[in-house]
Amino acid sequence: MATAGSSIRVKHSIPIDILDDLCSRFIINLPESERGDLVRICFQMELAHWFYLDYYCTDEVHNLHPCGIRDFAQHIFQHVPALREHLTNLDSVLEKWREYKQTVPTYGAILLDQELTHVLLVQSYWTKASWGFPKGKVNEGEEPWKCAAREVLEETGFDISKHISKNDYIEAIIHDQIVRLYIIGYIPRDTNFQPRTRNEIKACEWFPLADLPSNKKDMTPKVKMGVSPNAFFMVLPFVKRMRRWVAERNPKGRRTRHKSLGDLDLNKSKGKISQGLQNEITDYQQQNPVNPTPKYNSNPKHQPHPSTSKNTNGSARKERRNPKRQLFTPQNTQSANFSPVRKEQTPTQEPEEELFVAPSWANFKFDMQAILNCLN
Repeated sequence: MATAGSSIRVKHSIPIDILDDLCSRFIINLPESERGDLVRICFQMELAHWFYLDYYCTDEVHNLHPCGIRDFAQHIFQHVPALREHLTNLDSVLEKWREYKQTVPTYGAILLDQELTHVLLVQSYWTKASWGFPKGKVNEGEEPWKCAAREVLEETGFDISKHISKNDYIEAIIHDQIVRLYIIGYIPRDTNFQPRTRNEIKACEWFPLADLPSNKKDMTPKVKMGVSPNAFFMVLPFVKRMRRWVAERNPKGRRTRHKSLGDLDLNKSKGKISQGLQNEITDYQQQNPVNPTPKYNSNPKHQPHPSTSKNTNGSARKERRNPKRQLFTPQNTQSANFSPVRKEQTPTQEPEEELFVAPSWANFKFDMQAILNCLN
């Protein structure tokens, strides 16, 4: 393709219908006040270039070859009539844009609902059928978190300044530009979002986080929502880290330490046992003197000794006790919370060993060696 008024030629040919689609998505619909800003045009052209590489060049139907940003810019500036006059100065335009991009980061926010299952995305007027996060360029001397709050307020009408945590964000460098998104969780899904800027944001919608694509070939959004994964190409670099952030904070997905019965009997202050437990221990010790060499039973209730069990005919039979199952040993029960219990014997029964049971499980400890022996 030859350029107007220049000997520059484009190395990689892009079909006209694809150029029409890219320009209509990212450039032609820009507000009139921004169409004359070549730096702004270059940012939109960069989005078009990402889209071209990620979707058209990976589509086996089109079978197109990737190209660099300069070659792509030649196609765009040649295709759009209003940009053709700048084609001869294309290298200068791109250089100014790169200098500006490296010095001006972009800040915004990721808004999640109360269940941390849905994320708020916005759709711009000039990025047709594409969704992204509310974000924008920082002003000179502006704090990053203040820039994010300002951009979110402008694009959604929602004030995050009271919810934002300055150290809770996801940051990425995308094509030499810093993009930082502060994560705001637990926003009611019935919040009324009203963009404050005209002709910039077309829609604000909640999307299931689980249905967003994790890579450019992930067809989950097409199957679950009927939306092409191409529509989320600006969201894609942050999806995996969003899910990781949610997994670390969502109570449904966290492993929790369950309280033992001993924990329930302990007071919150310095681990002292409760008064009810202390009374229980005192009363029992007054009625039953402690035998210094008792045997122990892991069952807190008075159940039959494990050395005997009943078969299907109801007759009692002797079973060999397995010493590997003895998890409650003397060194683990030298505490006032454990007291001996002497079982009553009948003349027809063989003498049973004295058992040791715990009226409560306070200060409960396992014999680690006994547990390891069980696994052998």
